[in-house]
Amino acid sequence: MPNETLNTTCCVVGGGPAGVMLSYLLARNGVPVTVLEKHGDFFRDFRGDTVHPSTLEVFHQLGFLEDFLKLPHQQLMSIGAAFGDFSFRAADFRRLPTRARFIALMPQWDFLNFLVRQAKQFLAFDLRIQHEAVNVIADGSRITGVEVRRPDGTTLRIQARLVVACDGRHSSVRQAAQMEVQQYGVPIDVLWFRISRQPDDPERALGNFNYGKALILINRGDYFQAGLIVRKDSFDEVKSRGIGQFRQAVSQIAPYLTDRVGELHDWDQIKLLTVKINRLRRWYRPGLLCIGDAAHAMSPAWGVGINLAIQDATAAARILAQPLLENQVTDKVLAAVQRRREFPTQVTQFLQVNAHRAMNRFLFENSGPLKAPWQLRLAMAVPGVQHLAGRFVGLGVRPEQIRPSNRERKVPAWTVCAAIAAGVAVATVRLLKSWVERR
Repeated sequence: MPNETLNTTCCVVGGGPAGVMLSYLLARNGVPVTVLEKHGDFFRDFRGDTVHPSTLEVFHQLGFLEDFLKLPHQQLMSIGAAFGDFSFRAADFRRLPTRARFIALMPQWDFLNFLVRQAKQFLAFDLRIQHEAVNVIADGSRITGVEVRRPDGTTLRIQARLVVACDGRHSSVRQAAQMEVQQYGVPIDVLWFRISRQPDDPERALGNFNYGKALILINRGDYFQAGLIVRKDSFDEVKSRGIGQFRQAVSQIAPYLTDRVGELHDWDQIKLLTVKINRLRRWYRPGLLCIGDAAHAMSPAWGVGINLAIQDATAAARILAQPLLENQVTDKVLAAVQRRREFPTQVTQFLQVNAHRAMNRFLFENSGPLKAPWQLRLAMAVPGVQHLAGRFVGLGVRPEQIRPSNRERKVPAWTVCAAIAAGVAVATVRLLKSWVERR
C-alpha cells in the first residue's frame, strides 16, 4: 500500500552503533521500537572499528561480553605513536577498573550484526532494512513520526511517541527538523586505505608523525586499516600529484611499508573522510531526540566516536524507557538526556579541536624530518601519564552504566580526573605552540 501507516512507541532512524544499541536496550525494557536502516546491510568499510573498554564494560553488565569476544578481533592493551625520531606508548589500558582492559578491534558490521542478534530475542524489536527516512511528520511544533521510502519505492508513514535520530553526521532527520548545528573548524581530512601487515610491524595506532605528514595504522590482523592525514580539502591536490607520489608519501613516513605500497594501484582504493567536529545547540525538540553523530560529529582522533555513541544510547535508554512506556516523554525528559551527555561531548571535542590545531601548526608547517620536542619527551616520562591517558581514551569522561546509580547526580571522582587531564593536555598544546613559534 503506497500510503500505509505504522504506529510504534519509538522510531529510531539509523542502524549504526547508537541506533542499534538504543533499540536493543529499549526493547530489553519492553518498549516497542522500530529501527530504520536505509542500506541493505551493515557492510561499510572504513567505519569506526575500535570498541573501547567503556563499551565492553556495558556488554559485561548486559551479560554477553564473553559471546561478543568470541567474534574475530584483535586486542590492544596499549596504543603507541612515533613522533619523528621518538617512539612512545601514549595510553595504557591495563589498569582500568573494568572487566576488559583493552580495545577490541572488530569490523563494525560484525559489531552491529552481533547486537541485532541479541535484540531479535525481544518481540518489541523491529528492524526494517532498506527503509530510508526522507522527512519528518509534524503536528504543529511537535514531531509525531517520519515518512519512509521502502525498497519498492512506496511510502510508509511511521507514527511514534518519540523519534530518535541516529542517522549520522549527515542526518536527514536533523536537517528536516531544522536543528541548529554549531560547527568547529577542523584543518584536516583523512584518506583511508588498506595495506598488508606483517607480524613484526610496529603497533602505532595513534599515528606516525614525520615529514609534514601523519599516518594512522590500525591492526586488523593480516592488514592495516591505514589513514593518511592531509590538509583540509586537499584531496584533489593529492590526486593531481599521482598515485606514485601517494605511495612515496606512505613509505617515507613508515619505511617498513615500502615493500607493500605497490598494493595501492589506483584512487578507488583510497576513501576520503571529510573530518567534522560539530554539535547541536539543542539535541531535541518536542517528539524528537538526536544522539550519536546526529547530535555531535566527532573527529576520528583516538577512535572515540563509536564509544561516545554507545554511551549516549546507554544513558538515553535508561532515562527514556519508563517515560516511553507511560507515554510521558516531555521536553524535560529529553533535556535530561542532553544534560547527561553534553559535558563528555564538550570535553572530548575541546581536546580534539586543540589537538588538530596543534597538528596543523606543528606538523604541516615542517616538511622535513621531525625531532620530538622536549616537552613531549618530558610528558611521556611522567609516571602515570600513560595510565591517565588510557583512562580518558578507554573510558571517556563520564562512562555510563546499565543500572542507574544513586550517585549519578553527584560529581564523580573521574570527572575531576578528566578536568585535570584536560588541563594537562591544554598546557601541553600551548607548550608545543610556543616551541613552534620560537622556531
